[in-house]
Amino acid sequence: MRAASLERFDGLADRFLADIEPLKEAGALVVGIYCTYAPRELVSAAGALPVGLCGKKQAPIPAAEKTLPANLCPLIKSSYGYAITGTCPYFAAADLLVGETTCDGKKKMYEFLGAVKPMHIMHLPFATGAAQEAYWTQEMRRFKEFLESATGNRITEDGLREEIRVQNEVRRLLARVLKLSSGACSPLSGLDMMAVSEAKSYVADPRAYAAMLRDLAAELEAMARAGQSGVATGARRILLTGCPVGRGSEKVVRLLEESGAVVVAAENCSGVKSFDLLADESGDPLVALARRTLCIPCSVMTPNAGRLSLLDRLTEEYRPEGVVDLTWQCCHTYNVESPMVQGHMLGKHGLRTLHIETDYSEADTEQLRTRIEAFLELL
Repeated sequence: MRAASLERFDGLADRFLADIEPLKEAGALVVGIYCTYAPRELVSAAGALPVGLCGKKQAPIPAAEKTLPANLCPLIKSSYGYAITGTCPYFAAADLLVGETTCDGKKKMYEFLGAVKPMHIMHLPFATGAAQEAYWTQEMRRFKEFLESATGNRITEDGLREEIRVQNEVRRLLARVLKLSSGACSPLSGLDMMAVSEAKSYVADPRAYAAMLRDLAAELEAMARAGQSGVATGARRILLTGCPVGRGSEKVVRLLEESGAVVVAAENCSGVKSFDLLADESGDPLVALARRTLCIPCSVMTPNAGRLSLLDRLTEEYRPEGVVDLTWQCCHTYNVESPMVQGHMLGKHGLRTLHIETDYSEADTEQLRTRIEAFLELL
């Protein structure tokens, strides 16, 4: 049984362009973003509209490979392919782009994108600590000044604090929705949770999105109280970790759930990492944004103990029977961390991990299906 409220999230990305048209006609700029490190609060506080850009499908990759090397991760090639083929409507709508230096491949790809549209680069430090926090706060300040210059609007502390409050509320509500998967009778599938979380990148009004999340949470909570499940009885509970997934790159999630499992939590930056941490709503808002984002346990961080801590917490809350660690081909940092994750989950929690390295194509779908079915039989 699928919650009726989920249908409202299915078409959000398709409605986004129509929703922002009157705002663009009134002079609002659209800022295209690629990563969880992008501070959406700053964009909104400048009176601009943040939107997630395309990069999760195979179709534009051949065009990208005319410029970029083939042995680059599909996320980068897809992002660039969409940009140069004019097939991403959100890229077309964007007046400005912001990128964060979360890997070497992205850094070099941004140099090409900067020739297509005005682009601001935020240089992310690769460790946490007082010095890194001060540096990253200065990067937030530099982005603030870029937005103020581009939009002609001043970002006030009160305005930024209000946007932090709104985004924190969205994060709390996403966590409330996901929390329902911790019960024995989960009211929503991993694919549905992915769609709900991904929709936050395509909303013109985050307050309206928060209202939708409240309605969904209320309906799912009622389903859980009534013992109504959104997944098959006896489905194997899987914790997904590794690279981000989304509409177009959901191959592994789909195969897991077609094979009789349910992804009860996704510890990636398209899942829990994007809404697990809250920003401080008091004090200096730029410091609060820097502190929150710097603590995101992405594999580009070194050391990255935060990823294991988050996996520990999710294991305790969602009681998975197995772990699937997804790495996009040539994503070296996640690939290097894979043995560490496998050893940790087996040694500390007694959980087997299936490491999958793949790309966006469907060429290995049936091979992956066989591996996944065999893995589920072992659990």
